[in-house]
Amino acid sequence: MAVELFNNGKHICLAFYDLVDEEHDHAVQCNQFLIADHGHGALVDPGGNLTYNSLLMAMQRYFPSKELQYFLASHADPDIIASVNKWFVASPCKVMISQLWTRFVPHFTTGRDIEGRIVGIPDQGMNIPLGDMAIKAVPAHFMHSEGNFQYYDPVAKILFSGDLGVSLVDHTVAAEPVTDFAAHIPKMEGFHRRYMISGKIMRYWANMIRGLDIDMIVPQHGQRFIGKDMCNKLIDWIEGLECGIDLVTQDTYRLP
Repeated sequence: MAVELFNNGKHICLAFYDLVDEEHDHAVQCNQFLIADHGHGALVDPGGNLTYNSLLMAMQRYFPSKELQYFLASHADPDIIASVNKWFVASPCKVMISQLWTRFVPHFTTGRDIEGRIVGIPDQGMNIPLGDMAIKAVPAHFMHSEGNFQYYDPVAKILFSGDLGVSLVDHTVAAEPVTDFAAHIPKMEGFHRRYMISGKIMRYWANMIRGLDIDMIVPQHGQRFIGKDMCNKLIDWIEGLECGIDLVTQDTYRLP
């Protein structure tokens, strides 16, 4: 079932939280997103083969796959792009991904009929035209992946944050927004300490992201953050987090 994040009649943002269910509890819970503006559509982190069929059917109620313009990938992990070849067949979409990963994406395809359909985003990010607006590809390098982007929708004021803000929760509660930030921290902390590379990067990101007008932060795993106060609590927490190489010692590197 789709969750409507924003809808003003001409611009809509949808989240799909339940496409990987209890039948696949061996796989990580992940969320998929659709942005449509004036008849133009983009999927954000549409996922792998576990989500493809369900997402294809669910999105048709809101936007026809045959008119999909973009497949926006935060990075090149399988739960982000493993279904790319199927989307190439089902739609005319182009994959937008960090220029670091453009030569890796073909390994998820048959290698046929993909010329011109994989577009590299430069490290500094870019504006991606969609309908009457443009989605911002926002640098989030080393926030799990060396080449990594978040996608900001300036109409809905939503930041699709990829692996930043992720919480490891059961699929039954993933669609519920965070209501108690302090109580939510334990669901995020372990993931961020291991998957984010350093506190230095987190501080750079926080300083940059405060330049955006954000009403909602929506990660690719787990629950979303709604309202400026809740979003600012997440940004403040990220800014002060020790993680990744901050925590590494020689004990991390011992021969087995």
